[in-house]
Amino acid sequence: MERFHWLRDRCRQQLAGDSERGCYAPPDGLPSKTSLQRVCGRRRTVLARHGPHRQEYEDVSKKYKGNAIRTTKYSLLTFIPMNLFQQFHRAANLYFLFLALLNWVPVVEAFEKEITMIPLLVVLTVIAVKDAIEDYRRYLFDKKVNNNMVRVFCGKLNAYIDRCWKDVRVGDFVRLSCNEIIPADLLLLYSSDPRGVCYIETANLDGETNLKLRQVVSDLSLQGADFTPESFHSRIECENPNNDLSRFKGYIEHSGEVRVGLHSGNLLLRSCTIRNTETVVGIVVYAGHETKAMMNNSGPRYKRSQLEKRLNTDVVWCVVLLLVMCLTAAVGHGLWLKSFKDSVFQVIGETSPALAGFYVFWTMIIVLQVLIPISLYVSIEIVKLGQIYFIHNDLDFYNEQLDSRIQCRALNITEDLGQIQYLFSDKTGTLTENKMVFRRCSIFGVDYPHADNARRLEVYEAEQNGATGRTVTLKSACSRKSLSCRSLSCNRSSVSLHTLTGESLEEEEQLSNHAAARTGAFCSRMAKDVVPDPELVRKLNCLCSSTLCVRGSSAESLSSLELTYITDFFLALAICNSVVVSSPTQPRYMVPEARAPLRSLEEIKLMFQRLNFYSFSPPQIKGSPRSFTSKLFPRGKTGSFTFNTPPRSSADPAQESDQETCKLKTKVDLPDRGDGGDSAATRSLEEPENLREAKGDGDNQNLEGLGGDVESKEDRDDELLYEAESPDEAALVHAARAYRCTLRGRSAESLLVDLPGIGSLVVQLLHILPFDSNRKRMSVVVRHPLTGQVVVYTKGADSVIMDLAETQEGSERAKEIYSHIREETQKHLDGYAREGLRTLCIAKKVLEEEEYEVWLKRQLLAESSIENQEELLLDSAQRLETNLTLLGCTGIVDRLQEEVPETIEALQDAGIKVWVLTGDKQETAINVANACKLLRSSDRLLTANCGSKDAFAALLGELLMEVQREEEREDGASSFVHVIDGRTLEWALQEELKGGFLELSRKCKAVICCRSTPLQKSKVVQLIRDKIGVMTLAVGDGANDVSMIQVADVGIGISGQEGMQAVMSSDFAISRFKHLKKLLLVHGHWCYHRLANMILYFFYKNVMYVNLLFWYQFFCGFSGSVMINSWVLILFNLVFTSVPPLVYGILDRDTPADTLMKLPELYEAARTTKVYIPSTFWITILDAFYQSLVCFFVPYFALAGSDAGTLSFGSPVNTSALFVILLHQVIESNTLTWIHVLVLVLSAALYFGFVQLYSAFCVVCSHPTNLFGVETLLITQPLFYIICALTTVTALLPRIFFRALFNTLHPSSALRSAQREEAAAERYRQRMQRWNLKHSGASGLRVCADNAGLEPSEDEVVS
Repeated sequence: MERFHWLRDRCRQQLAGDSERGCYAPPDGLPSKTSLQRVCGRRRTVLARHGPHRQEYEDVSKKYKGNAIRTTKYSLLTFIPMNLFQQFHRAANLYFLFLALLNWVPVVEAFEKEITMIPLLVVLTVIAVKDAIEDYRRYLFDKKVNNNMVRVFCGKLNAYIDRCWKDVRVGDFVRLSCNEIIPADLLLLYSSDPRGVCYIETANLDGETNLKLRQVVSDLSLQGADFTPESFHSRIECENPNNDLSRFKGYIEHSGEVRVGLHSGNLLLRSCTIRNTETVVGIVVYAGHETKAMMNNSGPRYKRSQLEKRLNTDVVWCVVLLLVMCLTAAVGHGLWLKSFKDSVFQVIGETSPALAGFYVFWTMIIVLQVLIPISLYVSIEIVKLGQIYFIHNDLDFYNEQLDSRIQCRALNITEDLGQIQYLFSDKTGTLTENKMVFRRCSIFGVDYPHADNARRLEVYEAEQNGATGRTVTLKSACSRKSLSCRSLSCNRSSVSLHTLTGESLEEEEQLSNHAAARTGAFCSRMAKDVVPDPELVRKLNCLCSSTLCVRGSSAESLSSLELTYITDFFLALAICNSVVVSSPTQPRYMVPEARAPLRSLEEIKLMFQRLNFYSFSPPQIKGSPRSFTSKLFPRGKTGSFTFNTPPRSSADPAQESDQETCKLKTKVDLPDRGDGGDSAATRSLEEPENLREAKGDGDNQNLEGLGGDVESKEDRDDELLYEAESPDEAALVHAARAYRCTLRGRSAESLLVDLPGIGSLVVQLLHILPFDSNRKRMSVVVRHPLTGQVVVYTKGADSVIMDLAETQEGSERAKEIYSHIREETQKHLDGYAREGLRTLCIAKKVLEEEEYEVWLKRQLLAESSIENQEELLLDSAQRLETNLTLLGCTGIVDRLQEEVPETIEALQDAGIKVWVLTGDKQETAINVANACKLLRSSDRLLTANCGSKDAFAALLGELLMEVQREEEREDGASSFVHVIDGRTLEWALQEELKGGFLELSRKCKAVICCRSTPLQKSKVVQLIRDKIGVMTLAVGDGANDVSMIQVADVGIGISGQEGMQAVMSSDFAISRFKHLKKLLLVHGHWCYHRLANMILYFFYKNVMYVNLLFWYQFFCGFSGSVMINSWVLILFNLVFTSVPPLVYGILDRDTPADTLMKLPELYEAARTTKVYIPSTFWITILDAFYQSLVCFFVPYFALAGSDAGTLSFGSPVNTSALFVILLHQVIESNTLTWIHVLVLVLSAALYFGFVQLYSAFCVVCSHPTNLFGVETLLITQPLFYIICALTTVTALLPRIFFRALFNTLHPSSALRSAQREEAAAERYRQRMQRWNLKHSGASGLRVCADNAGLEPSEDEVVS
């Protein structure tokens, strides 16, 4: 196929010439990987087009594509040959082309040569017209895009000039302004923002509306206002074009052979929009079809459905049947010729019987060609388009809040929606809202429950439920048996899960249109209005007050350490993210600049000196006394970092020397303690004594104290909008802002942060190590604004962070305290998970300058590598993120989507096994599964959390035995739910344990896989799909679900809060999980039944009609003659009976939608008793044989002995067949509307109109089967109508009898539902009559159906 595409492009180039000559320029088609490597090697070199390397540029640029795009398939010259070439890729078209050519051979000719070409020409013409219209639309779009204007640097004029997009080349300098669309993939070299950053919006690329930060190539000496392209002499080496939007590897080499690494943050992608920046300049590295946007433009997905695979098998059986019929005719003709021993007539050039039989074989192939349904494949495509149209326009799938509806990206697997047996679902964003709200936290081993914040969420939820009229269960608790590695039976109880529903439209509309379009999901009132915890407020007030209440030296030391933890914790929440700060009241390119702190740095220093712990005794502090600042933020080497504030006064040299000598090497460095210090330390760990004040009024006072400055800055803070890439980040930043640790601005090299009691400070941003699924964490490397130290702040999954923060250096006392912090934090994490909260751990690490320099060299080397860059960056990050100091953890509420419990319950009732594959903690997943009714009170948990492969193998055997015992003892009445973590799942997917895991999973009602990676998700889906051979469906909303969605038979993406990666990789895209219920139970059921019945009807129709011609061969010496006019014969299937099956396949409904929604078990019943299986196919074929016998022999015996000619005999046969075929569809249809009636009547009228006109006016047409005068004579004879009526009734009588008997023994679901409703109404009427008779004297008002409010209780009804 690659060679074909290459040949096609070469032909276009020869036909169209140079790419700049016209609108139908040769396409810059997608190059294959092999061609890229052959032409460009493993990397590409990019040089400035108008730089000093002019000759080298000319040599290199020949290999690269231009920026003109071409999505059209054809040109004016290539349309006919290319379109025919593509259409004849279909086997059916080749088959009928072969028959048309075969009919031109005189010895096997069956019809007139032109007639056999008609079916093929009609099909080819219809498809060609459709392709031409689609291609012309693509041409108009390409022309519009290619002619967009952009400013490109011209070396001759030494200025930027306007050029069309199609004229841009690799190596050109492009200048863009705010709100302009990027024409090609550019490497960012200059930004008018003094911080060297710009922002892009990728909505045109991936649907994400939040801003993405891009920065100028680091260490670029040309950055500044005087940037000119002539001064750019660097060489760029980067990877070959690929479709990975999040990856870009390469380096830029300056004149001094200094290499600077390049990454995706330096690349401006085509189709994105410039925001936040007045002017940017970039150099083109990828153009045209080599850009990432064009390489991701793959169009609709194509998958083969199970029904198509079954169809292909049955087509093969039709071919076999055709060969048998033709072989029978050939043998019969040979025997018939051989029976004439003494012929009374002589034929010149008489052939032998064997050769004549051979000729007849090919003649019969032409005559019986209708047996192979050429129009079936076209009809299936039309029916699927009709089904997709109705799915796409179903109002129940419309999400008014997001203004989105269902997307059908795969056009040919709609029927597979009705055959799903296993459903694999992600949790976050799929079952839940993925709208995170900060709930509580733990710092320094102390839990802060945020009770007021919890009550706030309950009030919000009550208001929303009252507005929407929904009732949501907030708490669910059940005890169930659990099997684990430690014990085969233990009790578990799930605690409450805050299943908060989505926010109302009114609340979202409070934001401006600007904010709602981009940040409505992350900046809602519920997420922003975090109520601080009073206890935590009191402790933070220590930074605002000028004195501390000191009650003991031990408590003092611990409180200073705890305050260090608290400050670092909220600083990490504010800066360890990729949040973009913007404002709805200002232009998007305006970002707040750094302002002077509320207090000068000298005042801050003096304040911390006044907060000195004067009561510390000398033995408890090593060295001379230090200021509270030095104890709160131990000072290391200051470095060269400066603030945008008035210059600070020089410090005391002795004090600096002392601070340098006494700097802490660990974050837990407690002073030596005297006697009795342990008890004080224990008390202080739980609640530091010097910070424990009276509750009640004191809480309000502290809250007011913390909010004093906040009120003065309330309007300013409310203007801030946080545009985050994930809702977790936004929730944590809002939580930090609630405690006055506010992120106010971001640039590529610094962050602007407000600290409580200090004001705005600039935090130098050294590196960002972004989150990835392998590390499961994110880190930022900064220089601390108060200490000047290099600090690493890390947040991530607790399973990872807790392992990285296991050990801590220092004294024994410090280790003891730190161990206590870890233990308490772990308890809090487990408690948060049981409440259904999403948990994250926060940690930090202080780096020595020498240690940082060593790591920096390794990091820069990894960033500048092209080969193995991912592995090198991963290794560099892992080296940095070790020996972390645990600060605390957070608990975030992820609200359950509306109607998720009802949807899962319905899917389980429909016989679909639901699996949850999530990366969350086990307790969180179990709690969510319990809340959404995946788990019931009667279910038994089988938990597998094993530390080794052998332990899991032993446990697996025990679990299987336990399940088997339960099934034998309770007759399978008990249901099991298997819960397995990611580490154990890795062993379960290995070959030797795969079988046992599969057997156990099949015996369970559901499976919950916790802590699973994206690769594990796809492996699980593939295991079930391949080993069990069932129809699988995977649903997810994020990039980590893409592999799972692509592996499943049907992939569904949810357009949620995590971008559009899952949607772009899916077959269907929905906005809410609840839409699965109707999509599967209703539309899936309908699509399968409609398409399966239509395919069977097509086979019946073709076999029935072809057999009429076959039976006639027994009476014409198997000569291949026909008793029907050739024009009528060809048009019978092509025109007269082609439309009714389409209407049948699009509009038929075997069961109403309401019934399918009320009775989900009908889905399983329809799936287990499939409509289209081998048995139904052969029953349909036998029925077609019977009806063809009736349609042929009833007219044969009725006209036997008369002087009727061949065509006079064939006309009632053909007419009867038409009536039988049309009425057969009426019998099989479950729905009969005016559209059905109209189509049936028009089909019959079209047939009679054609044959009558043909018979009346065509005198010499279609010799020897000329109908002239035949049909006009037959319609005047009563015998013609009697034969047609008798034939039709006789042919359809068995089918009617079978349907009546079947519906009596097995009534349809709709009939059963109607009977139940009728019986219930009758019982209600009789009960009301008895009640009225009993109470007729008591009241004059009678109770009836119209007076349902007066219905009595069951106890009052007299039987």
